[in-house]
Amino acid sequence: MIRDLPQEERPRERLRNYGPSSLSTAELLAIILRTGTQSESVLSLSTRLMSQFGGLSGLARASYDELCSVHGFGDAKTTQVKAAFELGKRALSLHENERPTVHSPQDVANLLQGEMAFLEQEHLRVVLLNTRNRIQSIHEVYKGNVNSAVIRAGEIFREAVRSNAPAVILAHNHPSGDPAPSDEDVQITRRIIDAGKLLDIEVLDHVVLAQRGFVSLKERKLGFD
Repeated sequence: MIRDLPQEERPRERLRNYGPSSLSTAELLAIILRTGTQSESVLSLSTRLMSQFGGLSGLARASYDELCSVHGFGDAKTTQVKAAFELGKRALSLHENERPTVHSPQDVANLLQGEMAFLEQEHLRVVLLNTRNRIQSIHEVYKGNVNSAVIRAGEIFREAVRSNAPAVILAHNHPSGDPAPSDEDVQITRRIIDAGKLLDIEVLDHVVLAQRGFVSLKERKLGFD
């Protein structure tokens, strides 16, 4: 248990005294798990879990059964971990009564990266904005193979037309972890921008999200001629 650790090594006390940013990921996980096993401290269990799943991203993707199969785990600890990740996702998601204003690509990343960067498949979402760049809604339009062969402008702009949104931002993830836009990403962006002009809907940006950061195609002047 955490209380069996020396005072200076107890994550809970260190969090209270120095704040959560002072703790390692394994220490934060130890606080969530609370107890280890008879033969292993909770901090050791947390460290082993992180190593087994390849860090936080792997742990976030682990299935319920995969977590339950870990020695020293079980239903209770698995539900604790799953609940913690879900809370994190919900904290980053858009609430009905909170409509943020997008001032920069960083705002898009703050909103979506926490969830999308860890997805195992590519997802393309469209962020609908009003005339003041306040988010109206976010819609997922593609999942799986996000390439120029499958993407249709009609699908991209369907909700924007229905909602009379004057502007949109595209956002998609790279499961590889590398946010660098591909040539196809640039081609898709250019094609969607041209289609938007015909509908009088401005494409303000296309942001690629990944575990190692994010890239704004507009800032890089890729597809935005």
